[in-house]
Amino acid sequence: MSTTTIPAHSEIDPRFTWNEPSVFATPADWEAEYRDTAAALGDLKQYAGRLAEGPAVLAAAMAALQAAIARVFKLYTYAGMSYAVDTTDQEAAKRNGRAMGLFGQAMAAIAFVDPELLGIGEAQLRAWVAVEPALAYLGQYVDNLFRRQAHIRSAEVEELLGFLRDPFGNAESTFSKLADADFRFPDAIGSDAARHPVTQGTLDGILAQPDREARRTAWEGYCDTYLAYKNTLASNLLTSVKNNVFMMRARRHPSTLEMSLFEHNLPTSVFHNLLDVFRRNLPTWHRYWQVRRRALGVETLQPYDIWAPLTAERPTIPYAQAVEHITAGLAPMGEEYVAAVRRGCEEERWVDVYPCRGKMGGAFSAGAPGTFPFIMMSYTDDVFSMSTLAHELGHSMHSRLTWQNQPVLYSDYGMMVAETASNFHQAMVRGHLLETVSDPNFLITIIEEAMSNFHRYFFIMPTLARFELEVHQREERGEGMSADDMIDLMADLFSEGYGGHMAVDRPRVGITWATFVHLYMDYYVFNYATGISAANALARRIRSGVAGASEDYLRFLRSGSSVYQLDALKIAGVDMTTPAPVEAAFEVLAGLVDRLDGLVG
Repeated sequence: MSTTTIPAHSEIDPRFTWNEPSVFATPADWEAEYRDTAAALGDLKQYAGRLAEGPAVLAAAMAALQAAIARVFKLYTYAGMSYAVDTTDQEAAKRNGRAMGLFGQAMAAIAFVDPELLGIGEAQLRAWVAVEPALAYLGQYVDNLFRRQAHIRSAEVEELLGFLRDPFGNAESTFSKLADADFRFPDAIGSDAARHPVTQGTLDGILAQPDREARRTAWEGYCDTYLAYKNTLASNLLTSVKNNVFMMRARRHPSTLEMSLFEHNLPTSVFHNLLDVFRRNLPTWHRYWQVRRRALGVETLQPYDIWAPLTAERPTIPYAQAVEHITAGLAPMGEEYVAAVRRGCEEERWVDVYPCRGKMGGAFSAGAPGTFPFIMMSYTDDVFSMSTLAHELGHSMHSRLTWQNQPVLYSDYGMMVAETASNFHQAMVRGHLLETVSDPNFLITIIEEAMSNFHRYFFIMPTLARFELEVHQREERGEGMSADDMIDLMADLFSEGYGGHMAVDRPRVGITWATFVHLYMDYYVFNYATGISAANALARRIRSGVAGASEDYLRFLRSGSSVYQLDALKIAGVDMTTPAPVEAAFEVLAGLVDRLDGLVG
């Protein structure tokens, strides 16, 4: 088999591609809107220096600002999705770059707003919000603005920082171009000498094969490709870290961690609670490695054995069947919620479903007010793809309900609540299947999916968070790091997590940091672990029939960023200011290990 057997995006049945025409009918329409929006951004200057004139002017300015930003978001969605599904499409790549540039222009165009509002003063703004109905929604914005006051600079400096968003984003873009468009991975070779094309979209499927030789050659070839570019990748990541350190100093924060969490009103204790609980509970992971090694019947467990099937008869789950399982698992959320999910999957074409040449690795949900909440993924007819689909649909429903109920100003939300919504879907579907499935092979596979999910979000991500913190701290101290320093640090952290129950090929395990785009998103990864903790607590609350629990959760989804993240989670029914939800998630994990141990004997 050669790489040419993987279809181009244009060769896939349109029913299983994202609904591109629903955003813009043609690239020419995108181009026309791009020109008009760029002009509209220039029109915002008419309000600069005038916000203090009174509530009517402020209301008009905020309405114009939000309308222009909504147009930028829509342009960005079209360009980003077009590029993600085919990173080899040069025209799509150009549009994506231009959209990123326009986003930077938009941030610069509105940079005058916050400094002028600070100049008006909190008391006056609150008085205007109280008397002007068109400003009534600004209460949270004003509260957050004055909370952040010490870190907002002059209008001139804020304009400059807005312009820097585009060039500062190039490190992530460079990583994507290397990993998703330029890298060519060697084929995996099975024990029968069959060749298996390795791409960002096919790797996970090969690592889940029973053929250990195929897994080994896929994993080693994948890691070795990144190792061949370790110096470039290290320099690129350090550029992103240096950007963060620059912004930390420009905004007068004591550390990059505090800067990142401050933006979402999160205390650093939430981050450190997670890592402390994670380290204390590593023996749960050590026990899982022992169970997995025994179940596979291997003398030494290798990193490429983590996803190996523990049963010879894993169920095949076509996309249509996955939709059935997901909607059944979400039934406690109500008919309206379930119907929206089904329409998105079957009629409105939210999902770009299958692997294709040039498709970006991983999966994500993306969109903007006025578009569908699109999903990019590479579905491969198994439980794991079904889980990914459920996860991204959690993001999409969160976005959909936020966009329907909040103004553009609050149409986004923080990473912690985002990862709660996505992992909540997985926990709901998994809980339904564990209660209703009787086939032992299917049960084992469901638990394998659960362990894979926990492995990614409750093992890999906290480990990456520890790595990320150390790299940032060294850069803040001016120490710097080489590619080999990063590899050694990553290998040490994984060795601790494996606890002597897994072979550690230090260069290949140590290059893991280079394979995650998430490290270009300032302190993003810890949110996966806090999110999965909150998600399992909320799923248990709803599935156990707590009165009003589903409506509480829907109110949380509708809130967007109109409340702070910790407060939003309290609306849903969980308090993340304490370590308790993280400890409870480890109890869920330990229970899964126990059940798996019993099933595999």
